Amino acid sequence: MAIGQLIKDLRAARGWSQGRLATAINEAFGTALTREYVSGWERCKVVPGPFYLRCLSAVLDVPLAVLEGEVKRRTFISDIAATAIAPVVASDLLSAGFSARLSGGPSAEVWEEKLSTYGTQYMSMGASDIQRRISGELVTVQQQLDNPRLWSVASRLMTLYAKTFPGSDGSKAVNWYRMAARAADESGDLNSRVWVRGRAAIALGYEGASLGVADLFADQAMAISGKPSLGLLNAVMGKAHAAAIRGDFETARTLMDDGRRIFDSAGSHQQTSDYAVPWWRMNVFVSLLAARLGEENMAVAAQEAARREIPQELPRFATHLEMHRGLMLVRSGDKIGGVKYAQDALNSLPVEKHSLTLRLLMDEIKKG
Repeated sequence: MAIGQLIKDLRAARGWSQGRLATAINEAFGTALTREYVSGWERCKVVPGPFYLRCLSAVLDVPLAVLEGEVKRRTFISDIAATAIAPVVASDLLSAGFSARLSGGPSAEVWEEKLSTYGTQYMSMGASDIQRRISGELVTVQQQLDNPRLWSVASRLMTLYAKTFPGSDGSKAVNWYRMAARAADESGDLNSRVWVRGRAAIALGYEGASLGVADLFADQAMAISGKPSLGLLNAVMGKAHAAAIRGDFETARTLMDDGRRIFDSAGSHQQTSDYAVPWWRMNVFVSLLAARLGEENMAVAAQEAARREIPQELPRFATHLEMHRGLMLVRSGDKIGGVKYAQDALNSLPVEKHSLTLRLLMDEIKKG
């Protein structure tokens, strides 16, 4: 990819204008960069030198190697190890990594079983627990990436890991989603490429965070394949949430209808995995989307349908539905009552079951 197009994509992913990118660099480095100069970069009229590459790396929060050229496998692996090592005891990680490299590590079948387990655990465990467990696995799997199939495993692990950081962070979650997309591309597996991007889109869109990135991943997923799949469903619904938050209700409704049609073909029967979208989970998506659109009857219907089918071992998602009702109250004009309703629902859920998504939803309700 030409450096100009890469700069443009990274800027668009943050939802920044060319002027906003120039301002970010000027504020951080005391330069006098203009919007026109950024435009020159993106049109490949001017190539940024080493100094501005470092500036771009810092303000766009991407490794310098990404801007300097195609990221090679060795750089990609070291990126993963450097980012994943912090939450876990370093000596244990080093031992696990070298052991995997020397012994060949778990087989692809064992890794698929691990993914299935983590997909289930994600639905009920707290973010910190999931983060701690998956970070160790990432250090192990990065030693086995000679096998293309394990790039797919790595991409799905990284997507779950990204979910343990708030999308509003602006760097950690988004960078992990980007690496997950690159890993999926390395695998050559179309389903993984679509799913990783779609999962990023619905995560960010549902959270109401980094909407430019949500749109970018959704658009990429839809461009890769229009065949009905869970990845495509996530992408479309994520883009619908982003549109609703921006106030583009017509687009949001159109995308929601598209999502329902995709669900009819691709919805899953598995009930308790992050890799699944059963009927109740689709209704959780619709519940919040309808609340954001001010479609009270639709929201209530989705909430009642979801509540009848949510497995008892997943109380966090029942809390989501109650908080959606709080948002509806706020949007109807009862801000005090809506905030209290949502806060009471969140407080009734044990703290260890809280997720970053719930906290972001609470922030949205308070803002009205």
